[in-house]
Amino acid sequence: MIYNFDEQIDRKNTNCEKHDALKKVFGHEDLQALWVADMDFKTPCFINDKIIEAAKNSVYGYSFASDDFYNSIINWQKNEHNWEINKDEIFVVNGVVPAYSACIEAFCPNKKDEVIVQTPVYPPLFNCVTANNRKVVVNELKNDNGYYTMDLDDLKSKITENTKVLCLCSPHNPVGRVWSKEELESLAEICIQNNITIISDEIHADITFKKFTPLASISEKVANITITLNSAGKTFNIAGLNTSYAISKNNILLGKFKKIARKRQISSVNFFGYIATQAAYENGSSYVKQLKEYIQKNIDFTDEYLKQNNSKIKFFKPEATYLLWLNFEEYKLSHNEIKEKLLRQSKVALNDGVSFGSNAKQHFRINLALSKEPLQQALEKICYSF
Repeated sequence: MIYNFDEQIDRKNTNCEKHDALKKVFGHEDLQALWVADMDFKTPCFINDKIIEAAKNSVYGYSFASDDFYNSIINWQKNEHNWEINKDEIFVVNGVVPAYSACIEAFCPNKKDEVIVQTPVYPPLFNCVTANNRKVVVNELKNDNGYYTMDLDDLKSKITENTKVLCLCSPHNPVGRVWSKEELESLAEICIQNNITIISDEIHADITFKKFTPLASISEKVANITITLNSAGKTFNIAGLNTSYAISKNNILLGKFKKIARKRQISSVNFFGYIATQAAYENGSSYVKQLKEYIQKNIDFTDEYLKQNNSKIKFFKPEATYLLWLNFEEYKLSHNEIKEKLLRQSKVALNDGVSFGSNAKQHFRINLALSKEPLQQALEKICYSF
C-alpha cells in the first residue's frame, strides 16, 4: 500500500494541543504550529480499522495486555532492531514520561541522589528529576558546528558517590543523533564501572536514517544496568493513546521499577492503546519505511530552501526523528529577539531552545512531520523575517 503524506489534515478545533493551545502557550492564536512532537499525518488505516472494529462492540471496559500484544513488541524489536527480548522482560505503562519519573524514584531512593542528563535534551528528562526532589547533574553535549557528541571526560568528572542514574536520550531529541555502537559502549563502560543505572529513552528508535542500536542489545553487561523506555506513539502518531512499555533484562532492576509503577498506578493502559500498539507493530513495517522517506525529503527540502534563500539559519541534518534543531546564532540577535521575530513576524510556533537546557540559547526546534506545502509556507515566512 502507498501512503499519502501529502494529504493535509485539519486538526484545529479537535482539542489538539499543537494547534488549539497556541494562545495559552505562546500568547498568539494566528501561528503556524510546528512545535509539539506529534505528526500532522493520518494515523495509518491498519490501526484505525482495528480501533473501529473494537469500537463496534460499544463496550470500553477494563482490558489487559494479551500474549499477542506482547508478541507484537517482541517481534518488532527483533525484526526492526535485531534485539531479542521476552515477555517477562516487558512491563506496560501509560507513557514514557510517567515511566521515566517512576524510574527516578525507583533507582534514586534518597533525596541526595543524583541523575546525570546530557543537554540540550527533551525537557521532561530533567524536569522529572526535580519533581522527584532529586538532583540534576548536567553533562553538556559537545557541539561541533551543529554535530553533537558526548563529552565523556566531563561526564566522568561529574560522577560522585551520590550518582545513581544516567538518562540517555537515544536517538537524541532535539539534536537528532543516532549514537554509534562505539559511543554507547564507551558510555556504558563508565556507568558499569561506577554502578550507575542507565534509563534509555528510545521512543524515537524507529524513525532513524542510519543504523540504530538499542543500548541493552550490546551485551549482557550493558543490559544488566539498563532499563529501556519505548512506545509506538511517535512512530505511528498514536501518542494520545498513552501506551508505552519498559524493558529490562535485569529482574532486580525491573522489579524495583514495577514496584514504583504500581504504587503510582501507571500500569493501567488505555483500552484502544493495546489495540493500536499491537496493530502498529504487526502491520507497520512498510508504513515506517515510507514515512522515513517522506521525512527525509522534508529535511532535504528544508536544507535546500534555506541555502537558496541565503538564510543564516544552520542545522545538522538529523540522523533520526522528524525534528530539526535550528541555530540562529549568525544573526547576532539575542535569544529573545529571535523568539519575538518568530512569533510576531514569521507567525510560527517553534519550541524554545532554552527549555532544552541552558546551553541552547539562539536555538529553536521545528517539527517537519507535515505535508510539503505547509512546510514550504512556514519556511517562506521564516526566511522573509530573517
